[in-house]
Amino acid sequence: MSTVTQAADRPHSITATVRNPFRAAVPGRWRRGPLERRGVRIALGAVVPLLLLLVWQLVTSAGWVRSYQLPAPASVWTAAVDLAQRGLLGQYVAISTQRVLIGFAIGAALGLVIGSVVGLSRVAAALLEPVLGAIRAVPSLAWVPLLLLWMGIGEEPKIVLIAIGAFFPVYTTVVAGLRHVDPLLVEAGRAYGLRGARLLAGVQLPATVPGVVAGLRLALAQSWLFLVAAELLASSMGLGFLLMDSGNNGRVDRILLAIVLLAGLGKVTDGLIGLGERLLGRRWA
Repeated sequence: MSTVTQAADRPHSITATVRNPFRAAVPGRWRRGPLERRGVRIALGAVVPLLLLLVWQLVTSAGWVRSYQLPAPASVWTAAVDLAQRGLLGQYVAISTQRVLIGFAIGAALGLVIGSVVGLSRVAAALLEPVLGAIRAVPSLAWVPLLLLWMGIGEEPKIVLIAIGAFFPVYTTVVAGLRHVDPLLVEAGRAYGLRGARLLAGVQLPATVPGVVAGLRLALAQSWLFLVAAELLASSMGLGFLLMDSGNNGRVDRILLAIVLLAGLGKVTDGLIGLGERLLGRRWA
């Protein structure tokens, strides 16, 4: 049977190929296996936290560490209930989450736009890369006094600081990803009549999705890190303030509570990025 005849017997595969000629640029799904089941992954992911909780309880119950240095898990839970009953825990979580999401959205959007410009334009790269490379090396805490002097102690300096933290991981991964897109893939896109923004959105950005998503996840982690830096120095609410206030008052149980909440919120927001990655994969696959 000739190749043409075989192809005619498989109209669905031909249709799929014509629908998305750049499918090879998007990573395919992993081979199915037990670890692809959500329940299995959730169960395995809970093993280490549960073991740590068990060890924590054993250590405190045995008296190997003094209670004022490491309170029992039940004490941390009691501290959480106390703050919740006073209406503070929800406010702290809400205000910190709001700051992170706004700062992350601003920083990631700027990183995506400026990274695209620098990644696609040699002139822009020559102009901006040296400056941005130098700014990227500035420690996060170095921005705090300047932002406080310029913007005061309101929400603005905290949002700007978080946006700075979110900007550079996205910017760096977008620039690197666009520079490593297969030139043949770009030429194929141009052969289909794609130019400018359509070529970027239809071919180049989909080809960089894994790297960009990795950059977004790193940017989100950076956002939580910068949030704590901002709230430690100039805030009266939020989880960073809870850390600082608890440290000043020797409340280790509340410090541990804030750390657990930051870890949990970081994991939840990272999961949302992962969900977005799967949706993008379906959109461009």
